[in-house]
Amino acid sequence: MIRRIHITGNAGSGKSTLAAALGEVTGLPVFGLDGIVWQEGWKPTPLDERRALEEELAARDSWIVEGVSPVFREAADVVIFLDIPRHVCARRCLKRNLRYAFRSRPGLPANCPEWRIAPRLMKIIWQFPRVMHPKILVRDEGPSSSLVHLKSEREIEDYLGSF
Repeated sequence: MIRRIHITGNAGSGKSTLAAALGEVTGLPVFGLDGIVWQEGWKPTPLDERRALEEELAARDSWIVEGVSPVFREAADVVIFLDIPRHVCARRCLKRNLRYAFRSRPGLPANCPEWRIAPRLMKIIWQFPRVMHPKILVRDEGPSSSLVHLKSEREIEDYLGSF
């Protein structure tokens, strides 16, 4: 039985959307890492504090966690990698940036308007294939974990339909 699902991928790949949909279907509690990674005003959480918060959450019996984190990649029964093209991720992020340009989006701390992170986000999106992609695909898989590599909206819809 799958109790721990980690959804990872580039910014704008659809992690939050898939996590919410899987939460509805499976009944598992859903958590986003943005609230752990960031503090008020887009201040990064200190690494030791972030790691402690991630390990505390990962120790729970069941969860769906969306975000990029080796802690959850290692603790999950299933890792879902949304490997969506950069141009799609960039377009989605720009759309989200406009919607939340002057306010924090759900799941973020206070005072985190998108306009303050947009340039950094575009850099992350463009570097993702070189920086994070290999780390996700080459991760050490435990005997009970599996990697689901989804590359398109159609594959995501089909996977969700399998539940």
